[in-house]
Amino acid sequence: MRCIYLDYNASTPIDPAVAAAMRPLLEDHFGNPSSGHWAAAGAKATLEEARRQVAALLCAENDEIIFTSGGSEANNLALKGVAWSLKSRGDHIIISAVEHPAIVGPCRFLQQLGFDVSVAPVDRLGRIDPDDVRKAIRPRTVLISIMHANNEVGTIQPIAEVSRIAREHDIFLHTDAAQSVGKIVTDVNALGVDLLSIAGHKVYAPKGVGALYVRRGTPLEPLIHGAGHEGGRRAGTESALLAVGLGKACELARDLASMEGVRALRDQFWRGLQATFGDRVVLNGHLHHRLPNTLNVSFVGRLGAEVLARLNGVAASTGSACHAGHVELSPVLRAMGVAPEVGLGAIRFSLGRGSTREEIDTVADQLASILTPAA
Repeated sequence: MRCIYLDYNASTPIDPAVAAAMRPLLEDHFGNPSSGHWAAAGAKATLEEARRQVAALLCAENDEIIFTSGGSEANNLALKGVAWSLKSRGDHIIISAVEHPAIVGPCRFLQQLGFDVSVAPVDRLGRIDPDDVRKAIRPRTVLISIMHANNEVGTIQPIAEVSRIAREHDIFLHTDAAQSVGKIVTDVNALGVDLLSIAGHKVYAPKGVGALYVRRGTPLEPLIHGAGHEGGRRAGTESALLAVGLGKACELARDLASMEGVRALRDQFWRGLQATFGDRVVLNGHLHHRLPNTLNVSFVGRLGAEVLARLNGVAASTGSACHAGHVELSPVLRAMGVAPEVGLGAIRFSLGRGSTREEIDTVADQLASILTPAA
């Protein structure tokens, strides 16, 4: 059985250059970066070089980068950190209807503490209308959090437009960029965000590391209290090993040329499915404002999980959940207003640097064999 990996939005392999950058730290630079002696110097230097690499990708300043254990912690630190810092000023947060659980979960926690959360709807293509965000603003709104690109359907949100609205009302803006980093431009100044989250394992770095960009002047109560690591914003001895991995991955991510090849493969895959299945296959997500690697399609009248199970050796994903034999529509597709008979047939194919035309052709042939009725 040939294994074909088309689930890069779930996790990426560690890039060989990233592994090579990390390897020396397995044997050297073991000192605590916060110590003041010779054994700390190497670890501190590699940690700060990694911070510079992350900042360079985002067009940020070095001291605006906080290393975290991953995207979920970065999101939690952004939401809870700003909310707690500004609780005397306001208690209202705005998010979109298609946010990742790492945003929805912290918001539910904050609701238990008395915060109010408004949810901006999305259209059939998964995109918010910035005017809906404007209408949701209240005198006590302190934070808006809208993901840069959706993990399931790949739709890219108009963050720069939301930023202008946030600025008009003196509200801080966060974006979860776990899916967009390394696929499209993530310049924090062009986007106009105050906080931005990164997950290492989505950008060819190891699992267990991420980063939060925090614009200078943005109030942030630490999520983890202790000593004064990361500029007093995230206690805990930093892992120079993991930071170096993320830093190198971010350095590689600055070159987006490979994404054009990925986009071409993705589009070829979609054209092939259209030619084979016609109106029996439906694209989920925006045709143009979409990540270059993401293809979420529904096979109408089928169950995506069943189709995926019959694909031999193919790693992809469905957004649907199965509980006690009952299949539920993905919350993202439900928010988009996708009909159950369409949405339950959804499969997300997400390509990456290692994807090849041969792999795409193989999967397309398998799908044709599985779903085309015998003559």
